[in-house]
Amino acid sequence: MSKMDVATAFFHACESLQGAAGCAEFAADGATFSAQCEPIADITSALDYCDWMAGLGSGPLAGCGYEIVNAAFDEGSSTGLFYGIFTGQHTAEGGPVPPTGKTAKADYVYAITVNDDNKVIHMVKIWNAPWSLGELGWV
Repeated sequence: MSKMDVATAFFHACESLQGAAGCAEFAADGATFSAQCEPIADITSALDYCDWMAGLGSGPLAGCGYEIVNAAFDEGSSTGLFYGIFTGQHTAEGGPVPPTGKTAKADYVYAITVNDDNKVIHMVKIWNAPWSLGELGWV
């Protein structure tokens, strides 16, 4: 499996809401996560982020989905870049307010770095959270 294959498999496992259990086989021990946006700025573990996504998709945004717009791999940094569009509708309990019925359609990018053992060691999410939360009626 190439590094791009590993990054892609991790991306799909995370985005298809498999949580840490479904993503762990692709991640190195201690794989880190970072984002410069609320509500995920305090998450520092890649697998914890995968669990956060799974909770979102099994809770307030049940039935959410994603599509990949573009993907690329930079050999020099061993990093896969994935540009996607997330779509979710707040129809179930959970979140900061009762179900709003509103839908968010959010552009986002993941940068997923893979080590020489073909394991994910770091993941960054680039996302305009205030925009998405506003679309859902959460702010």
